[in-house]
Parts: sequence; structure tokens; C-alpha cells
Amino acid sequence: MLDRAELLLPAGSLVKLKTAILYGADAVYAGTPDMCLRAQSKFSIEDLREGIDFVHAKGKKIYLTLNLFMHNRDVEKLPSFVATLRELHPDGVLIADPGVFQYVKENAPELNLFVSTQANICSWASVKFWQSMGAKLCVLGREVTFEEVKEIRQKCPDILLETFMHGAMCMSYSGRCLISNYLADRSANQGKCAHCCRWHYKLHLRLKDGSIKEIVIDENNKDAFEFLLEEDFRPGEYYEVVEDDHGGYMLNSKDMCLMPKLPDLLSIGLDSLKVEGRNKTEYYAGVVARAYRKAIDDWYDNKENWNYQKYMPELDTLQNRGYCLGFHNGKLTNISQNYEYTRTLGDWLFAGSIIKWDGDDAIFEIRNYINQDEEFEFLIPDSLEVIKLKLSEFEDAYSGEITPKVSAGEGKAIRLKPSVWARPINEVKKLLPQYVIARKFQPLSGEQGEMLHNKQHEFEQLCSD
Repeated sequence: MLDRAELLLPAGSLVKLKTAILYGADAVYAGTPDMCLRAQSKFSIEDLREGIDFVHAKGKKIYLTLNLFMHNRDVEKLPSFVATLRELHPDGVLIADPGVFQYVKENAPELNLFVSTQANICSWASVKFWQSMGAKLCVLGREVTFEEVKEIRQKCPDILLETFMHGAMCMSYSGRCLISNYLADRSANQGKCAHCCRWHYKLHLRLKDGSIKEIVIDENNKDAFEFLLEEDFRPGEYYEVVEDDHGGYMLNSKDMCLMPKLPDLLSIGLDSLKVEGRNKTEYYAGVVARAYRKAIDDWYDNKENWNYQKYMPELDTLQNRGYCLGFHNGKLTNISQNYEYTRTLGDWLFAGSIIKWDGDDAIFEIRNYINQDEEFEFLIPDSLEVIKLKLSEFEDAYSGEITPKVSAGEGKAIRLKPSVWARPINEVKKLLPQYVIARKFQPLSGEQGEMLHNKQHEFEQLCSD
């Protein structure tokens, strides 16, 4: 058991890796397309080497994933995968397939073997099994409740335990989902999930003559009836099937956010707290790392006065589907599902990041448009503070062209000269090093704004119950 819980962030690319470390991650996990369950990973072997060197130079850790479920066609590739892992010297390797585990154990005994959440570890008996096999760490399934986690920790005191605390939820069993395979011929267990649970589905009616008719819901009949599901073992409990102009989202889960329950996780001595999201932006990596880094440190420093509400405004700047507590409290409620829409919503946009300092000039890569005199803010690492900035004009970082507004594009960047800052440039460079991110406020209005407000209110109610 570690003295303090480790904050573990996803690294879907080299930039995301460096951003997560800058904003306070103790460790990151990464992989390559041919070795893990993220077929869209942006890492090359050269990137991984640079990332590992970067992480170790900062005194942090990096774990690589070899957590796909192998078919016969994959087995012949295993020796080269493992040879690559031995060459890279990660701090741990995440594995789910028992055959892969045994192969790595026999052929690369110097590697620390971690058991991935894909192995569906939901009991202390499973933890003890993997420990007997040589595992150094077990990642618990998202389905495990806090009471179960607590019992596992008590019965398994001498192995490292990791649990998820933030990120997207899978409607299936720790990601072992066949819907994608069935509907899109893309295996979730091979890193190619099509996220069919986020798709919209329309209701149709089959008539006695065998013909199928679409059920048209319009302004004239939308309030005349509801569609309800009843399940055999829960008679009298009716689940509403909601459909709008776009369809229904029966399988769409909200995102997990255990910030309000962070004291529970820290108090029982969990070793690693994991954030999901290797396919998300560096803005996501930076904001989540910054918020949880500050929250974790504050709890250890002053448990009595700790309050999760201090950190939620930061997490609310992320695009999300609404937050829930996952399975932390036990049985899920309908509040954990988002039946209304599948896309993520948020009032803030990723404005860009400082990709380098050119002398005293910051080269700022644009990720969303910025208008003349529109305020955007830079997120200071090791703090919840920001530096705000407004520009009356924008200078292209490479051509020198001056424009009244700027839009995102491939490699589009502007030059921020010392004169734009309301403080000494040496202070700015210290507060805003390379990879610092910035955001801009763009409030949602109408139906989307109402949806966002309702989801935030539902989460507040859930946490206060």
C-alpha cells in the first residue's frame, strides 16, 4: 500500500502525456494501436520513448497497456510486442488476457504486471488469485461499489489496488461489450468500439401483416402518450423510453465523477485513482489533473475542512454528458442515464495551448476561434488560479499577418508578445510554461443551456442525498 494515493491520467498522445504531468499527474498510462484497447492511439514507438524519458525525468511513472483479448491471429505478434515492452522499460504493464499474462511473466520477468479493468475484478477472491499469479496491481471493475472496494482493501492489504474515479462509463461489463461487434463489426475487446450505446434509436411498430411502420412523434401527438418498459423481475416499475426529433438514447450513460466521494477513496488507502479518457483532448487531461491534484493534496493537508464543491466548477468546464457517481453507492438510479442526448455539452471551449516559448514570445496554438476583445484564460499549474487575456488584434506566429480575429486550423498559432501581459514576462514564463492550456467561456442558450443546467442540478441533488 502506498503512503498517498497516486493520481493516474490517460495519455492518448505525447502532448496529452506532457500536459497531464504538467498539471499534476503522478503517473500516466499509454499504449500503441497494436498493443492495447485504443485502436486510435496517436503514439508511435518513438513517441513512447520520448514520453517515458520525459515522465521519468520528472520523477513520475508511466504504465503501458497490453490489454487486448487475443485471437489466434494475434498470438504470433506477442513476442515482438513483449520485446518492445522490455526495450521501453515502463513502470508497469496492464494486461487482461490470462494467456498474455502468463507469456509476459515467463518471457519478461523484470516487468511489473498489472491486471487491467478488462479482467473484470469485482471481488477480493479475484484479487488474491491474480496476486498469486504474480500481479503487482489490480484495477477494479467500474461495477464494484465502495463497500465492496473497502472489503477488498481490508482482505488484500499487501497488493496495489486501483479504481476509476472520473470519465465515461460503459453500459456493458467493464467494456466487454458485444453490441459494437454485432452492429458495426468492430470489436470493443480489440480496441475498436463504435460506441453503439451512444447512438440514437428510433421506435417502429410491426403490424400483424408483417409490415413495419415508423412511429412519428410530432407537435400534435408528443404529449398524448409515453412509452414505458416493464421488466419481469420488477413488476410495477416502469422505465420511460424517451424519443425526440433525433431519436432515443436508451443505453447512454452519464460520465462518472467521484470528486464528491474522494474522501471515501482516500480514507481506505487505495493506491491509484484512475481517470478515463485517452481519446479526449489535452484540455481534458489538464483540467482533470489540475482539479483532482488540488483536491487530493488539500484532503491530505486538511481533512476536516475539505469540501468537494471547491473543485466542481473546474470539472464543470469540461464537455460532458452530465455527471453521476457510477456504482459507488450501489444500485444505479435513472439519474445515471442520459436519455435526452448523446453528445457532450459545456459552457467552455478549449481555446488553445502554449506550444513553446520563442525567447520572450509565447507561441499559442489555436484550438477554437477567438474574436477581437474576447476574454480567454490560461490555467496555471499547481493552482486553481488563471491568467486572463484580451487581445484587440492577433499576430500570426509564422507569417506575422495581423487580423482582428483568429480561427483554428492545422498548426494555426499566434504570437503573444511580452506587452500583452499585465505582469513581468519572467513571472509569466514561470507561471505558464510550455503545454499550458487556455479556455474561453461560451455559454449555451436555449434547449442546450437548459439541459446543461438540469444535469448539473441533478448531480448536486444526487450528492446531497
